[in-house]
Amino acid sequence: MFNDQKHHYIGIFYCWKRGDYMKVCVIGLGSMGKRRIKLLRLLFDNLAIIGIDSNGERAKIVANEYGIKCFSTLSDISEKLDCAFVCTSPQFHAPIIRECLQKNIHIFSEINLVDDLYDENIKLAKQKEKVLFLSSTPLYKEEMQIINSRVKENGKPCAYQYHVGQYLPDWHPWDNLKDFFVSNKETNGCRELLGIELPWIQNTFGKIKNVHAVRTKLTDLKLDFPDTYLIQIEHLNGNIGSLTVDVVSRQAVRRLEVFNENLYLRWDGTPETLYEKDIVSGELKQVSAGKYIHEKGYSESINEYAYMKEIEDFFEAIKGKEPLYSFEKDKEILRIIDEIEE
Repeated sequence: MFNDQKHHYIGIFYCWKRGDYMKVCVIGLGSMGKRRIKLLRLLFDNLAIIGIDSNGERAKIVANEYGIKCFSTLSDISEKLDCAFVCTSPQFHAPIIRECLQKNIHIFSEINLVDDLYDENIKLAKQKEKVLFLSSTPLYKEEMQIINSRVKENGKPCAYQYHVGQYLPDWHPWDNLKDFFVSNKETNGCRELLGIELPWIQNTFGKIKNVHAVRTKLTDLKLDFPDTYLIQIEHLNGNIGSLTVDVVSRQAVRRLEVFNENLYLRWDGTPETLYEKDIVSGELKQVSAGKYIHEKGYSESINEYAYMKEIEDFFEAIKGKEPLYSFEKDKEILRIIDEIEE
């Protein structure tokens, strides 16, 4: 099934860390697949990589960039694989995950945005006793963990205002927009932003009770979906929020304020921009929020360190640790997103 050009690439890693030997498959070597390769190389020593791609030209580029051998199909590989990183466009994840699970391979999946085969793959993973791990990078950002702890330690209902946006053609300026999955209605850019942000929002502020959304189109881009969402969110525990997501803003923005009479937090998307009001002194103080690794060409709010931490968590999950996120939790988030988009 990986012969289809839409499924792009597969890379094979042989990696050793702390005495472990593992064969890892990366399916889809677009921007996310390449990111996972770079971070796996930082985390693991002695990597040998094989790439598989039905698109000969792109396989050649990847082979030259990473110094690896590339083949055209999965059937060319005789080795038994331990893990797969599924990094293709989201709409192709489900059958790839199913095939990998059938081959007894642990799964690390990038964001899906659609719940195709969720129940089937969850059941299959349990039957095969394999990890079915779903990426939710913000949960691994130290800023979000600090905000989470402050909100819960405060103990009183609070409100938040959060704006996340960036002009869609600026997301991957090196790609043709019409070939990028965020320009498709089913997996559109606003839906992806919601898929990224709502898991940590629900984790921090509580189970979402109600949503009310106003959607509109502000750009002249040839998109068949709204490009701006204004969403009011009510949580079961009394917290309330206002969330704006858009693919319009010419300045990439992640800006959050959280407040009640005893709490004020402000965050502008990077570790050094987290501030907390000292209620006694009246001073707005910077909060130390951990390590920051930035990849050139991406928004300043993209912290590679968080991507690295969730890779580590995946390998810990294989050893038995409970991951921070799951397909079961994501199914609920996707239901909420569907409600917002209706």
